[in-house]
Amino acid sequence: MKSLAKLKKIKGDASFREFYRNKQNKSIVVVSKKERSKNLLIYDAINKILIKNKILAPNLLRENYINNYIEIQDFGDQTLFEILKNKKNNKFITFKKIVKILNKIQSIKDKKIKNFKNKFYKVQVYKNKILFDEAKLFCDWYVPKILSKSKSVQFKKKFRLEIKKLLSKLNYKNVTFVHRDFHVSNLMYHNKKIAVIDTQDALIGNRAYDLASLIDDVRLKTPNELKDKVFKFYVKTNKKINLEKFKKDFEILSVLRNLKIIGIFMRLASRDNKKKYLKLIPYAWEMINHRIKEQNEFNNLMLLLKNNFPKFIR
Repeated sequence: MKSLAKLKKIKGDASFREFYRNKQNKSIVVVSKKERSKNLLIYDAINKILIKNKILAPNLLRENYINNYIEIQDFGDQTLFEILKNKKNNKFITFKKIVKILNKIQSIKDKKIKNFKNKFYKVQVYKNKILFDEAKLFCDWYVPKILSKSKSVQFKKKFRLEIKKLLSKLNYKNVTFVHRDFHVSNLMYHNKKIAVIDTQDALIGNRAYDLASLIDDVRLKTPNELKDKVFKFYVKTNKKINLEKFKKDFEILSVLRNLKIIGIFMRLASRDNKKKYLKLIPYAWEMINHRIKEQNEFNNLMLLLKNNFPKFIR
């Protein structure tokens, strides 16, 4: 392989990875010194599971784990985010295609696969403890920037209690393959097909989670009517779903995910000097505000957020 200096560095994401395009090989070189196991070894293992289940994901071309990189198939530059941003496109038709891909992902039964080190990797379970720790990122990174020290302490105590209560109300068991960052920037349009990238965080969890990350995606503003249409289409394609229970899980996970995202974006700005994500925080609040009015289970959390962040919770 050419030295990295001769390759074109391409736009990265919020992870510790760097990406380089090797035009000669039609490939992407993924470099990761931090969190190497997750970003290279596990990333490829999850991709192998997807490929095995006839879902388009980057194929491994070669690995050089000892030197912190792998080389994978290049799907080009066109994300579904780019397609959906175009006002002329029929967004609902595109979302229907994405929901069909999500249904395929959710039908995956494989939980174990051999990685390129010839060792078995088992996909872990998305336990409530992980969901709780993720929502807590809101407290760890965002709250101290906005509230005084004494207010922060009070808020954190009440917030943790409310999150635990919400998690105890989830109906669906952790039995579904969850991408965990299933949004339109992680879906590529390649040879007239949808390909899935950024898969390294996949877990076995609640079937409502990926739908919540798709519909309430902080990067792409969509009208509530479209959000509802996509939700209804998903339900229509999954006949065995109990609508009331599923909707409740969807709303809880959407609120928790967007609280997590606000925390992550503040952490990226404060710790990693990646400030471009801060501009997305108001829309994350907007979606929390929209979902939190949907069910009585949110009453206490709504009051808590309203008292401390009145600018965002109306």
